[in-house]
Amino acid sequence: MSRLDDEWAEHRSAVFGAAYRITGSVADAEDITQDVWLRASARGSLDDVRDLRAWLLTVAARRAYDVLGSARARRVDYVGPWLPEPLLTGPDAAEPVLVDETAGTAMLIVMEELSPPERVPFVLHQAFEVPYEQIAGVLGRSAAACRQLASRARRKIAAAPPPRPAPAAERDRVLAAFRSAYERGDEAALLALLDPDATYTTDGGGHVFAARKVIAGAGRVVTALVRVGARKTLRLEYAEVNGRRELLVLRDGRRVAVDTVEVEGGRVTALRRVLNPEKLSSLRGV
Repeated sequence: MSRLDDEWAEHRSAVFGAAYRITGSVADAEDITQDVWLRASARGSLDDVRDLRAWLLTVAARRAYDVLGSARARRVDYVGPWLPEPLLTGPDAAEPVLVDETAGTAMLIVMEELSPPERVPFVLHQAFEVPYEQIAGVLGRSAAACRQLASRARRKIAAAPPPRPAPAAERDRVLAAFRSAYERGDEAALLALLDPDATYTTDGGGHVFAARKVIAGAGRVVTALVRVGARKTLRLEYAEVNGRRELLVLRDGRRVAVDTVEVEGGRVTALRRVLNPEKLSSLRGV
């Protein structure tokens, strides 16, 4: 058995995790992870690689960097708001996934404002502690330049940070109340659960019906939620998504969307619904 065969199971979740954080896509991360395996296998002996985990992560990051550049170009023509592809984690995941604050939906949205050269060193160093000397090989820049890029990324994120997570007990209470009110179509209960400035973002990618702009204001959000619920019998169920308890949307027992929810002060401040079927393929049969 080669060193790769012996250690791949230990490092695969990190390879996938880095690719997912850089691209925001489960499908791309899966392809990149497979590509890393094939490239490492084709290399033959890895005995000269002192830190195999870091080496595999840089190979993944180099590929993810290329994918991210083309993906961002495609997003210019994306229909409606773009949201990261939801990732099942915890007991709901098909395979173990490394989860921290950099894998959260809100953080991934904030990281969309980073340029690819900023995002790569931020992810590799912040989430995986890869030395800047090794990150330099991914970007073709000096270690000092990569350090500066990561520092610039941290400043941008600090200037527009993701919402602070609510305490677990508060979040669970609000999610349970929202789930019940939504399934009943109870407008008054939904309105009471929403922050007055709540936002509702739907990502259909042009493949299914979805709002082309972010809906803002509790009243408008409730109207949109109830209008859709009245046309279709929808049910919600819990699942761990990107490291937190979130909601899967089911129609006739089939998963048709994923809701990620931000809670603050006992109310929902942001609701994001991924409807694009291309982003839900990893949920099939799970």
